[in-house]
Amino acid sequence: MRQVYVHHATLVLEPGADPRAPGGAITVALCGSWEHEPPCPLAAHHTAAEPDGSLLRLRILFATAPDRVDEVRGRIDAALCAGPWQLIESGCARIAPEERPHARRLLRSGTRPPGAP
Repeated sequence: MRQVYVHHATLVLEPGADPRAPGGAITVALCGSWEHEPPCPLAAHHTAAEPDGSLLRLRILFATAPDRVDEVRGRIDAALCAGPWQLIESGCARIAPEERPHARRLLRSGTRPPGAP
């Protein structure tokens, strides 16, 4: 049974950098491509980005089976370490009350079983 988890990260972006790029990198890391048919193969997810000067604060909500959480977090961190930005911090977070409706939508969205096309 899948559950929803939250991962947060803070990045330093270069001036003029696209604040959507880290979310795209996360999607590629979790889904293989930023353009794909639903459902997401590993974890239904959503990345919210909040610019704060040169910083970009990310909150990634994702729904996956408990035994896949470490894999998902590892892929997120790997994507955020490989981009043209500097990762300042990253880790687990709690679902905020205002995120609960979105979390329920992620649970309903489904994922493909491992190995499915």
